[in-house]
Amino acid sequence: MGKWRRPLEDLGVSSPVAGEALSGRFDEGFWSGRRVLITGHTGFKGSWLSLWLGELGAVVTGLSDGVPTTPSLYEVARVGEGIHDLRVDVRDFESLSSALAAARPEIVVHMAAQSLVRRSFEEPRETYETNVMGTVNVLEAVRRASGVRVMINVTSDKCYDNREWEWGYRECEPMGGHDPYSSSKGCSELVTDAFRRSFFSDPEDTRLASVRAGNVIGGGDWAVDRLLPDIMRAALAGEPVLVRNPDAVRPWQHVLNPLSGYLVLAQALWHSQKFAGGWNFGPSDDDAWPVRAIVERLAELWSDKLDWVQDAGAHPHEASYLKLDSSRARERLGWRPQWNLTKGLDSTIGWYRSLSMGEDMRAVTVDQIRAFQHSLTST
Repeated sequence: MGKWRRPLEDLGVSSPVAGEALSGRFDEGFWSGRRVLITGHTGFKGSWLSLWLGELGAVVTGLSDGVPTTPSLYEVARVGEGIHDLRVDVRDFESLSSALAAARPEIVVHMAAQSLVRRSFEEPRETYETNVMGTVNVLEAVRRASGVRVMINVTSDKCYDNREWEWGYRECEPMGGHDPYSSSKGCSELVTDAFRRSFFSDPEDTRLASVRAGNVIGGGDWAVDRLLPDIMRAALAGEPVLVRNPDAVRPWQHVLNPLSGYLVLAQALWHSQKFAGGWNFGPSDDDAWPVRAIVERLAELWSDKLDWVQDAGAHPHEASYLKLDSSRARERLGWRPQWNLTKGLDSTIGWYRSLSMGEDMRAVTVDQIRAFQHSLTST
């Protein structure tokens, strides 16, 4: 067994034959002491993942050019405690490459991005520089480094050429995008595929995958022009919520659902190159709700009055419907979204309610991670 190999039993699953599904579980033994580098660790998803990996005992290094919002989950939950926190811009190849080489990661999760559709209309050049050339820089830094066994590039469900189909997009569908953000994520996927075919195709090379999810919710998101953060900002301020498109349908899921998929995929990639490629991690069809229903449900859950009105202003194009077909992850990885939308909304409201009451938000966030992880290991 080679230097980087662990028997699949260490992943908590039996050794599969070709086409056999994995268990969809992970264990602390795999992640304990594992050196993991996360780009964009100060963002919403990056902060949740950093805390989770810390709980699992991983040695986490985070690279980011700063904290993207004020306030932020990163600061409120004190995510920087216990990790190696480095200020590096993924657009700066030399600094990025030096930092990655010094960290000597075994697993790299690339999450750094300009992640907002509306901002991509205002800053298209920044969006492409970050989302496309940033991906190129991380991949090239991994290629030049030694010891990276697994890399996962986190893109978006918006990477697909959206034709407003009523069925979900599969991993084999063409990349595309009507706006700079969506287009940049499609480009990031194409770059990842080219590097995988050109440089990481040998079974002993870095195992490279990309993951797609969208419309994630959870405590600590303060991004602008995003539904849940807009609602919670208004709720905390006691102001009405401005809703752009109340009839748009979105497949929503709690952030820990796709993150669990990324972790299970990383474990599978550690064992075998055959899990390299693109993967969808979307919610069940039952969790595709209209925006109006989300707002009304949160208004019911929030302890104080929460009103909303439709925003009649001019807005850039937004897709009316987009969902992912996650059959591949279900069949080959054994992954399932663990929390349904009702549970996800309850947990999100509970997080912001705890914030409004002045509780220790690192403890609150870690408690939610532990509850989610317990639900994974008990099923």
